[in-house]
Amino acid sequence: MNDAAPYEQALGFRCADTPLWGVLTRPGPGVTETPTTAVVIAVGGPQYRAGSHRQFVLLARRLAQHGFSSLRFDYRGMGDSSGAMRSFEGVGPDLHAAVDALRRACPEAAQIVVWGLCDAASAAMMFAVSHGAVAGIVAVNPWARSEASLAATQVKHYYAARLMQAEFWAKLMRGGLDWRGSIGALASALKRSRGLSRQSSAGRPDESFQTRMARGLSGFRGDVLLIMAGNDLTAKEFLQYTEASPAWRGLLGAARVQRVDVPGADHTFSCRAWRGQVEEASIAWLQNLAAAASR
Repeated sequence: MNDAAPYEQALGFRCADTPLWGVLTRPGPGVTETPTTAVVIAVGGPQYRAGSHRQFVLLARRLAQHGFSSLRFDYRGMGDSSGAMRSFEGVGPDLHAAVDALRRACPEAAQIVVWGLCDAASAAMMFAVSHGAVAGIVAVNPWARSEASLAATQVKHYYAARLMQAEFWAKLMRGGLDWRGSIGALASALKRSRGLSRQSSAGRPDESFQTRMARGLSGFRGDVLLIMAGNDLTAKEFLQYTEASPAWRGLLGAARVQRVDVPGADHTFSCRAWRGQVEEASIAWLQNLAAAASR
């Protein structure tokens, strides 16, 4: 038997009156557990607790090898959990219930970190930050999409890149490109992208989920690790949005926010090298957070 192999068990708990299910992963007997800190792995949707290419299974086991217990779970209406499925804007009670369940399972953990990908990162910024036991957020490629921000990102990162490609010009010269259609698509994207600037300067109350994310983060006194994939439109769109939005001004530059970029990586870090970089960055950051808590 491998003493370093993680110990895994099904964990049932409730969100209001609805049964939820997750998997608790703890360090094996040969690994010294980090008692101060445990991790809730929140799933971007709609998907269940394993994640794309078993991403969250592998993450949980890697965390356990370094002493961190974790809970990856299914929201209401997903996987093995009961209830009606809901969007990421309605999972606040689920996140709080998962944090409470992990604290009961690991009573020695004085602080909880919520690790989320895509709209789970967005949900963590909106909801998990208000739980008193949450001391940190790992936000991976957060979701901040609107029609205007998508158009602005396409103009900046897709159309500009196309103009630099020899293949584009060769296709144009051969007559194999619908240039009228391309110009029309670019004009449409430019028009829609102006909506981001108008939204940023309108001066009226904004209750969009992006603004609620900013509000949650601004009131949070814990630490944040932002992990961004270099070849992911969602990540680029998030950065584009936060650069243009007054609500986000200065938030990502705060001393408590650390950013790690993974060049070339796609949205789910689908190869071993990219996944390994995400795991290493998360573990190093967690170790620093745990060390600070124990001082």
